[in-house]
Amino acid sequence: MLPLNFRTEGGLAIKLKLFTVPGQVIHNATRKIVLQGADGVAFIADSQVSETRNNNESFANLKHNLRQNGLSFDDVAVVIQFNKRDLPGIRSDADIERIREKGKEPLFSAIAIEGIGVADTFTGLARAAWKKLEVNYQLAERFGVSEDEFMSAVCRLFEPAAEDA
Repeated sequence: MLPLNFRTEGGLAIKLKLFTVPGQVIHNATRKIVLQGADGVAFIADSQVSETRNNNESFANLKHNLRQNGLSFDDVAVVIQFNKRDLPGIRSDADIERIREKGKEPLFSAIAIEGIGVADTFTGLARAAWKKLEVNYQLAERFGVSEDEFMSAVCRLFEPAAEDA
């Protein structure tokens, strides 16, 4: 778990809790627990063609676990990241584009081991979660925080600290 806390320019304190859970079957109970209060999920798919079946089974498991927790897949922000884009035997960019066109979830490409696409996936998830939460809770109206202000605060999490510069 990685807790992230920040304040918007208007002073609203925002607390995000990021969890990562491996996709193996033995971790299903943990995934189910982590999803209990989830507002958003980044589904990390393996880009290797040989992992297509495992990806599909894991995505179906995600939907099942959300239902088991009383959550509708449509009420949770979901983004998909195709990771391991640097390996041989991966889906082509055209394949990824076809998947993007068929689905409604934002798709991101990544080489996580090199940090490529990780921040884009996170900010994409933050934006998607904001949109879902705004529809459900009218955050802008109730707390005076716009999507732009929220996203600006999220993006500041990726800026190097002054002592790192």
